[in-house]
Amino acid sequence: MAKTTWGRKETIVWPYHIPIFTYSTAFLCAVLTFLFACGWSRFDATPLQRYYLPIFERTSMIGAFSVTHRSDYRVLFIAGHSVTPRPAQNSDVEYGKTPEVNGRRIPLALSAEARVHGYTLLFRSPLRSFSDARLRDYLKDFVYGGIGLAAFFRPPLIGGAVVFLILLPFAVRKDVERQKQLRYGRRLKGPEMVTPQQFNRAVEGDGIGFKIDGMRKMLRIPARAEAQHLQIIGDTGAGKSSLLSQALRQVRSRGDSAIIYDPAREYVKRFYDPVRGDIILNPFDRRCPYWGPAEELRSRSEAKALAVSLFQPPQDKKGEFFIESPQKIFAFLMAYGPTPDQLVQWMSNPEEIDRRVKGTEHAHLIDPHAHQQRAGVLASLGLVADSLRLLPKRNEANGQWTATEWAEKRQGWIFLTSLPAEREALRPLQSLWIDWLVLRLLNEPTAAQKRVWFVIDELASLQKLPQLHTAITEARKSNNPVVLGFQGKAQLEYLYGHLAEVMLSQPATSVWLTTKEPNAGEWVSKFIGKVEVERLRETHFDGTRSGRNFALDRQVEPLVLESEISGLADLHAYMKYQNFVTRFSFPYFDMPEVAEGFERRDWPDDKLPYDPARVRGGEPSTELKQAPEASASSQPNTLPVAQQIEPEPTVAPDNEDQQNLILRG
Repeated sequence: MAKTTWGRKETIVWPYHIPIFTYSTAFLCAVLTFLFACGWSRFDATPLQRYYLPIFERTSMIGAFSVTHRSDYRVLFIAGHSVTPRPAQNSDVEYGKTPEVNGRRIPLALSAEARVHGYTLLFRSPLRSFSDARLRDYLKDFVYGGIGLAAFFRPPLIGGAVVFLILLPFAVRKDVERQKQLRYGRRLKGPEMVTPQQFNRAVEGDGIGFKIDGMRKMLRIPARAEAQHLQIIGDTGAGKSSLLSQALRQVRSRGDSAIIYDPAREYVKRFYDPVRGDIILNPFDRRCPYWGPAEELRSRSEAKALAVSLFQPPQDKKGEFFIESPQKIFAFLMAYGPTPDQLVQWMSNPEEIDRRVKGTEHAHLIDPHAHQQRAGVLASLGLVADSLRLLPKRNEANGQWTATEWAEKRQGWIFLTSLPAEREALRPLQSLWIDWLVLRLLNEPTAAQKRVWFVIDELASLQKLPQLHTAITEARKSNNPVVLGFQGKAQLEYLYGHLAEVMLSQPATSVWLTTKEPNAGEWVSKFIGKVEVERLRETHFDGTRSGRNFALDRQVEPLVLESEISGLADLHAYMKYQNFVTRFSFPYFDMPEVAEGFERRDWPDDKLPYDPARVRGGEPSTELKQAPEASASSQPNTLPVAQQIEPEPTVAPDNEDQQNLILRG
């Protein structure tokens, strides 16, 4: 016996090594068979058969072992004035009450048929000695229609046997589980390992799910847990993309929107739908729309958040000045409302930046007299200029797009793709886009707005996303689920430092695939949790007086060992929700490709200034073409007149003039 207190099973009496569930089932079926037999004799037997049933049972039992044994019995007779007395037959009696001389009553009465034949008296004979075997044969032939006791009770016996056979597998399974508990221990407290079927019943999953092997129904999490986020962790090739594809199919069937970071271009091939209004954010892809950072702003204070997403501090926290200073200058330049081309031209021309920050608190950050400081700040600005230079121009792009407007309408899906060789150049832009989408979607959605799913595969290939921590910890109110896919905790710790621990603890549902890195396996084992186990320790004694001693031993141990994580086969996983852990395998879905993963944009500025074929042939280029950045720096102010910012700051304006200048920008 055991009682449960605050999730802990406390043992009162530890049961013995006997199959108690099987024995209990057998006893229950015996009781049910007896009840069936009573009901059968009450409703299916004739009145005389029911009266003689105790005698028939006794004579059948004794007669089966001895043909000469005799016992005393009283037989039921009928008589009349003009008829000879004879033993009663089935047609002679019916249910009723017939008094006897000694004051007792016979629970039968003469039937109408017997009275028609002149019988008026029903009585029991005095005690006489009968052969049990011969009396059994008489009752069998003349009362029970030629069937024996076993045949008479065959229907209730069959019913009891059927019930026993139905309940026996459940009883055996419970006994096997109980024997395993006796041998391996019983869980008292901590996470519980369950089968996928038990997991579905325990959590009542009605939300996103995964098709797994060996089960018709999907392994689902509760719908209320979707907005509490999901993380999928595992090595490359373990099956992360397959699980994410299953989730995206369900998102599509619901009609929800999705923002997908797709560095391998797997999902854009299978889910991209231009009719739905999907967007591909990749400047090298000809399907990429025009985008400008200044068009995202709705207030001057937002420029700082945009600059923080572009300029990331180093992991060692050294040289933060050369990150924070470009952030301030970039945010100040955004007040002019420049296009990406204008930003590139400004940041490629130090004199242009000097002209625009002159007379402001930002001027000392790039003071010409502080040569090293000035060079470091301008170099950081130049790195961002390299990314902005990749953006397509308004007349070259496939339409226009802003994250701010998309967050209001939420029409179509957004795919952020890249090629491996171009990923480094696109990382600042893609991180900025994801950050800005997160920031715009933090508000609680209206009734007309769709739910948006953030699906970020290979999270470590992005630079640090300042708003991702906010999305995971605060986006529950916005009802926009975040699905993260990465290879291990070390990747997030490298990017987010101590915040990685908080971020990894926020998702309500975690899926772990195989990971060969020892520290990652140990962390997964700790994340799943430890369980308190109670084991029965038995000691045997040999000798003249043999016996057994039992002792209860309690231990705390991990539910899943780190070696089990590293030893998982591909397409096998553990999933944990609340305190329920299940292990499952899943099939690989080879979804058809409906779109091209990448369509290169014809961009003259991206062409090499030499012919690779001539270089391979040993013929160096005789003339070096001017690189785009050199061309931009040689023309410090090539903007159209309508786009130039006035007045020209030939003389440093005072503070009031500077404020008016910024407002006009």
